[in-house]
Amino acid sequence: MCETGTLNDTHSGRTAKKYYQVHHKEPGISGSLKSFVHRKYRDVKAVDDISFEIETGEIVGFLGPNGAGKTTTLKMLSGLLYPTGGTARVLGFTPSERKPEYLRRMTLVMGQKQQLTWDLPAIETFLVNQAIYEIPQTTYEQTLRELTELLDLAPLLKKQVRKLSLGERMKCELAAALLHRPQILFLDEPTIGLDVTMQTKIRQFVAEYNRRYNATVILTSHYMADVTALCKRVIVIDHGKLLYDGALDELSTRIAPHKLVRVELSSELNGHRLANYGEVIKAEGQRIELLVPRSNTSETAARILADLPIADVTIEDPPIEDVIARVFEQAALARHARGESDE
Repeated sequence: MCETGTLNDTHSGRTAKKYYQVHHKEPGISGSLKSFVHRKYRDVKAVDDISFEIETGEIVGFLGPNGAGKTTTLKMLSGLLYPTGGTARVLGFTPSERKPEYLRRMTLVMGQKQQLTWDLPAIETFLVNQAIYEIPQTTYEQTLRELTELLDLAPLLKKQVRKLSLGERMKCELAAALLHRPQILFLDEPTIGLDVTMQTKIRQFVAEYNRRYNATVILTSHYMADVTALCKRVIVIDHGKLLYDGALDELSTRIAPHKLVRVELSSELNGHRLANYGEVIKAEGQRIELLVPRSNTSETAARILADLPIADVTIEDPPIEDVIARVFEQAALARHARGESDE
């Protein structure tokens, strides 16, 4: 048996796969007729030999472009999907067996799906979940008080879900998913569509829940601010394959060969060619941004300070969005070199 990943104190992670057969039809009426007589299928490798291990209490960012296999992986780990090859081990359980003992210790929150009943107040769904998870009344009341305080739910609990804003609804979704105090949180785009203020509140809540209960969190998000605020470690996948698994702060060092140098001048330049110092990203008035090779950063910074009228200079890693984009570009080039399709 193989394993896509283990989320407990002892690990033995191997590889797992999830393939789908997708109907492939040629366009037009003739294509429809041919498809009716003889249907053609192709395999889509949603997850292709992914392996990782996660320790109790970690918050791990699970990153990749649309269609990379992130949600499929989370669905396998939560027991919604059965792997094509291999299994997963979470807290000593095989998720696809869907044992009640496991389901009571995990939760899956998807930013684009909802479990709240549209025409009823959120508190009604909370009571249903209390019954489903067999939460004792005293534990339910204590947990509800804690979640209400952390998420500021008091004004929302008795309002119809249809009358809540997206951000308010997402807070109630999180509360509903956490009433049974799960040890494992699979969070799939929990801040999608939310404004900046609400995104920050959701991040703060996830961090506090992790601290308070030592919960393990796997987070997917296209908002890098979510990842940088919560995750010290990231797993990056693309086209179902693992590209990187390690510390977030090491990703730039390994992938991006440059540093970003921001310069503010105290006066106009007099004939200096900025290209002599690095790749010019932006030059607007007296503000300049340069990409400088990491190995030459100190030398180049010294030259800039000696040659140019400097008011201020900062040196930093490129934005994490740019680093992640570079990871995907390198993966695409590698696929094309192997003659593989992007489909």
